[in-house]
Amino acid sequence: MFPLLRRAVPTLYRSMSTTATTPYLLSPSSLRESMSSGSVSILDATWFMPNSPRRPLQEFQAKRIPGARFLDLDEVASPHELGLKHMMPSEKVFSDACEKLGISSNSHVVIYDTHGVFSSPRALFMFRAFGHQKSSILDGGLPRWEAEGFETVNVPPAGEEKSTYPTPVLDSVVIRSYQQVVANSLLDPASDSAAELVVDARSHGRFLGSDPEPRPGLSSGHIPHSFSLPFNVFLKTHTVPGSSVQFTTFLSQPELRQGLVGAIGADQAHLVLTGKRPITTSCGSGMTAGILWLGLKLLGAPNVALYDESWAGYAARADSRIDKSA
Repeated sequence: MFPLLRRAVPTLYRSMSTTATTPYLLSPSSLRESMSSGSVSILDATWFMPNSPRRPLQEFQAKRIPGARFLDLDEVASPHELGLKHMMPSEKVFSDACEKLGISSNSHVVIYDTHGVFSSPRALFMFRAFGHQKSSILDGGLPRWEAEGFETVNVPPAGEEKSTYPTPVLDSVVIRSYQQVVANSLLDPASDSAAELVVDARSHGRFLGSDPEPRPGLSSGHIPHSFSLPFNVFLKTHTVPGSSVQFTTFLSQPELRQGLVGAIGADQAHLVLTGKRPITTSCGSGMTAGILWLGLKLLGAPNVALYDESWAGYAARADSRIDKSA
């Protein structure tokens, strides 16, 4: 048990802006309380970069939160013309996955990953985009759960009966396509009120084109008129006392706002948070764009979309304009 850690990472967002009664973030203690109700479906949505030797399913089978199932974001996905992974699934693929995972339309889905906060927001985005508003992430993920003294199990989950999940309707308004992003890149938000802001979660070096992309053969740089907002700007890193284990959680609301203002300026931030300027999040492949999406939702931004294929799709096309200026 680490009581000092519990005090250091409080539950900050229960009263924060959300379009649903279910909070976006849960603390480990809140999840533990919810588990006693029997209506919680816990998912491990851990994902690693393609060049990582770590295997999320194997790690899940070795250690997990009791009752958790594994959500493979690369499998619950749609095929893409460029071979991109973890693209938004079709409505049928999503509902079939929910049935296989034992999730019903009334389940409170709680998603975690083993980084703390990394891939779980992307999974939450998927559930919310398909209208499953009763969904949250575990802020701090599995490392925080363990650090606060809660139980893990090290045996594969027992077989679970399939549920029935009605085929939902995707809210297409929250997804941006390549064609939409290209059209928007022709507009300068500094002078055109019709332009959406695009914020890029990759590192600043990749955004500027000074650092290489992790995907071979892909140019770095950025979409014209987009803004650099590395995903870690929205996160705080914690170290478990007496160990080298680290994990991330979301920053407080004032700190999130400060990070947003630092990236896009106070005037644009005001327009975004009051719903007068739509904003789209992007990253390398659509994964950490979910962190920016969730941070913006925690701030109450009403018009937030996600560029599904992100830089991996944009830069792979020969016709794309790539900017490398500051």
